[in-house]
Amino acid sequence: MARNGLPTATTRTTGSAGGGVGESVPRPDGRLKVTGEFAYSSDLWHEDMLWGRTLRSPVAHAEILALDTTRALAVPGVHAVLTHEDLPTAVRHYGLEIPDTPVLARDRVRHHGEPLALVAADHPETARRAADLIEIVHRELPLVTDESSALAPDAPLLHPGRTDPHAAHVPHPNVVHRQPVRRGDVAAARRRADVIVRGEYVFGMQDQAFLGPESGLAVPAEDGGVDLHVATQWLHADRRQIAPVLGLPEELVRMTLAGVGGAFGGREDLSMQIHASLLALRTGRPVKMVYDRAESFFGHVHRHPARLRYEHGATREGRLTHVSARIVLDGGAYASSSPAVVGNAASLAVGPYVVDHVDVEALALYTNNPPCGAMRGFGAVQACFAYEAQMDRLGAELGLHPVELRRRNAMSEGSTLPTGQRVDSPAPVAELLRRVRERPLPPARQWETSEGVDVRQLPGGPSNSTHGEGVVRGVGYAVGFKNVGYSEGFDDHSTARVRLEATGGEPVATVHTAMAEVGQGGVTVHTQIARTELGVSRVILAPADTRVGSAGSTSASRQTYVTGGAVRNACALVRERVLELGRRRFGAAEPAWLTEELLLADGKVVTAGGEVLAGLGDVLGGEAVEVERAWRHRPTEPFDPHTGQGNGHVQYAFAAHRAVVEVDTELGLVKVVELACAQDVGKAVNPLSVTGQVQGGTAQGLGIAVMEEIVVDPATARVRNPSFTDYLIPTLLDTPPIPVDLLELADPHAPYGLRGAGEAPTLSSTPAIVAAIRDATGLALRRVPVRPEHIAPG
Repeated sequence: MARNGLPTATTRTTGSAGGGVGESVPRPDGRLKVTGEFAYSSDLWHEDMLWGRTLRSPVAHAEILALDTTRALAVPGVHAVLTHEDLPTAVRHYGLEIPDTPVLARDRVRHHGEPLALVAADHPETARRAADLIEIVHRELPLVTDESSALAPDAPLLHPGRTDPHAAHVPHPNVVHRQPVRRGDVAAARRRADVIVRGEYVFGMQDQAFLGPESGLAVPAEDGGVDLHVATQWLHADRRQIAPVLGLPEELVRMTLAGVGGAFGGREDLSMQIHASLLALRTGRPVKMVYDRAESFFGHVHRHPARLRYEHGATREGRLTHVSARIVLDGGAYASSSPAVVGNAASLAVGPYVVDHVDVEALALYTNNPPCGAMRGFGAVQACFAYEAQMDRLGAELGLHPVELRRRNAMSEGSTLPTGQRVDSPAPVAELLRRVRERPLPPARQWETSEGVDVRQLPGGPSNSTHGEGVVRGVGYAVGFKNVGYSEGFDDHSTARVRLEATGGEPVATVHTAMAEVGQGGVTVHTQIARTELGVSRVILAPADTRVGSAGSTSASRQTYVTGGAVRNACALVRERVLELGRRRFGAAEPAWLTEELLLADGKVVTAGGEVLAGLGDVLGGEAVEVERAWRHRPTEPFDPHTGQGNGHVQYAFAAHRAVVEVDTELGLVKVVELACAQDVGKAVNPLSVTGQVQGGTAQGLGIAVMEEIVVDPATARVRNPSFTDYLIPTLLDTPPIPVDLLELADPHAPYGLRGAGEAPTLSSTPAIVAAIRDATGLALRRVPVRPEHIAPG
């Protein structure tokens, strides 16, 4: 408390308004979503709207010689057909970090499915038929599909004449970004090592596989601007990229968040936003675009596939002497967020372990494969799979239990990372491992019941593939850590507007941010913070749009930390102003107000001793108090481009998993029996929601471990499985019990001591599952996803 009786920005009230910070609060949209009543962006409707359609390239790399739109324009009901030549400005590229992505391809396509032309028609089927009538004349070009073809001396340059900030630090123009991390003397440490293990690992391309394909509605406005309603992760970054292409100032591109059916990084990049806006401005009619599932696979970025080469050394006592690694990420045709993914992969490449001697190189390539960018845990997920496999191999060489080897090398608060940054908050790696190891194992042979064999509990499940013959159990462990928030000097901030007023004598708070609610739970967190800080029960969450300052992206596990911090600080300033208003109005009549500290609780002004002085409605007197405030966490700095040294990250999240699997070694089928997780979340603002986030991230890690992979034909660079028929994701039948043990060790630098929670469990669940399969089968298994043919004999 401040001496004058007004709470400071860091003070929490003692209010008891229900549903505050630390309570489990149900999602207001939860019932609507599970009953199918929730309005997603694909449900948007305008009375006189047209439908948009995108024509996409059938080949991965080609010179475009001609696009003939004559037949498409002749189709009744078609209102516009646009190609690159019809774009209204000289700005014809966009991109999150590097503006290298064409709005529509002009003379060259660089990946299968790249947009070539747009159609607007009065019916979606008419638009589809018209797009199919556009004639493409092209000449195929040599493909760049992997490291050898990308870096060959005579390799085709996918982006010649690059001028982006990373171009000066890469060894070849087909390298998007390169980041080394060097510390100590690896050569000398290698000579001192008693045991050295080396391995090469392959990580497949994963899709975000969100529920709702890309969709939105663009409405032309009378002032020449456009109102865009869209499912996205970052309203203001979208607007920053859209406006120059349309030739409009940003204030004439008004964006409102529509219902989002999941994201996981796949909505950070633009998809249909510019295309729908172009068609709306050209036709003067609202234009709706909705991708089908196949087009969605081409309409957003994916998780980078990777090839990782590691060397770990250790003493006989199990102390790590050194780690060297080379991580090659396939960024696909355009940059997207590849530079940030490289930075994460390099800086987190060693894992949550203390190692004095490190030599890491991470890079991302330009290729003719599908563009890759953000996906839950980006960069850190790929590295975790490899370094955890290495720790298991090292433990086996030393005769140490995998948990014991990790415990001996676990980082803790005060440890120094390979980047030179000191960990200045709790890092309970050993404790998380202890908790998952000591949890009782699920009963063996659960498929044997008094009524016979329950095939649902066996590998293969209801397909009735096996009755237990050749089924063996394995147990595996893994731990990972992930940075929270944007890093490397990025101005990571958020903005919140909070309004407090009395309606019918009842105090009501309204919270307005541009945060994209994509399922992470901000719809409860921000109202919980307002209840806690303002001591009122009724809180309204205004729709997210660009009428308020940026909230940044809903990614990097940052929204509860950063936008939650902005809401908290805005509430604190509102509280101060309300209490000052109360002091001015009632101070002369109530001398105690001049000496006692004042709080807001249960919609009243009270003294620190609990005496009720006035209702908030009386204090406000018909007025409203409104504050908009931006909030920034402590600054970060770029990593040195040659050594990787620097305080590049804000915060770290830690999670450990123990996986129990049963494997039919004859058929190659895997049943994940349990995935126990222990995670430090600093402060569980909404324990129910946090547990759901941990379980959801764990399930996505299960997907990449044994099921999910976008298959790209190496001969043509074409995607072979763009559908949920052929791209498999875990269902309820595949997802095991996921018991969650939450630790709440506060980070003193964060609001309420919280940590970002959504990404960390995605890291460790994958290597834990694969470790359990190795334990069951004795196979090396250095690639994910693990397929039946990797397990069963040929």
